[in-house]
Amino acid sequence: MPGAFVIGAGPGLGGAIARRFARAHMPVALVARTAGTVAAVAAGLAPSGVPVAALTADCADESALRAALDAAVVELGPPDVVVYNAAVVRPDAPGDLSARAQLDAWAVNVVGALTTATHIAPLMAARGGGSFLVTGGMPVPKAAYVSLSLGKAGLRTLVDLLAERYGPLGVHVASVTVDGPIAPATAFDPDMIAEHYWTLHTQPRHRWHRDILHTAESAARATFASSAPCLRQPLRGRTGRR
Repeated sequence: MPGAFVIGAGPGLGGAIARRFARAHMPVALVARTAGTVAAVAAGLAPSGVPVAALTADCADESALRAALDAAVVELGPPDVVVYNAAVVRPDAPGDLSARAQLDAWAVNVVGALTTATHIAPLMAARGGGSFLVTGGMPVPKAAYVSLSLGKAGLRTLVDLLAERYGPLGVHVASVTVDGPIAPATAFDPDMIAEHYWTLHTQPRHRWHRDILHTAESAARATFASSAPCLRQPLRGRTGRR
């Protein structure tokens, strides 16, 4: 059965996304920067009984990232869904970081997603389609988080570009924009947010959305058991229809 690849599989949202797809009996490939992190997330998937590929790569290292993706394909086959959840999250005001540090953050926040998409989306297209989903954020930029604000703005543009390129080939490219700090038992509970990725992945093509915006208000208005998540409707020319 086609599986799910989660890039940036940490103990918070990444692990929750992996658990959500494992709950649907999908094999899961996990990619994280350290062996300890990915092993802990893999252990959390053990009760599901699904095959798990635990891999390490720094998303800023193109060769390492491509090698991890290749290893996941060898072990589990081309995926049905890929989630790019890697990010450098830290406060930095204008001028706090050197140009090198800003570029290093951009490499993870944006370029790693581009590398992952261009490496895997053609495989999904060749087998008839799939989903390439990213974790967005910072819908309003904040001066206290310059590198993250720039990165998430770049990621939003990248989603549009990838949708233009791969949407006609059957790959649903979309983002989940998280407008707040992720923490268990809050409006930004990772298990609650993870459900949005499943929603996007299971949308029929004629109902594809480009983004789901998760806010404290949307979390308070609805539960996943009784109503739909807050969907940011695509602008004209931005739907998944081609």
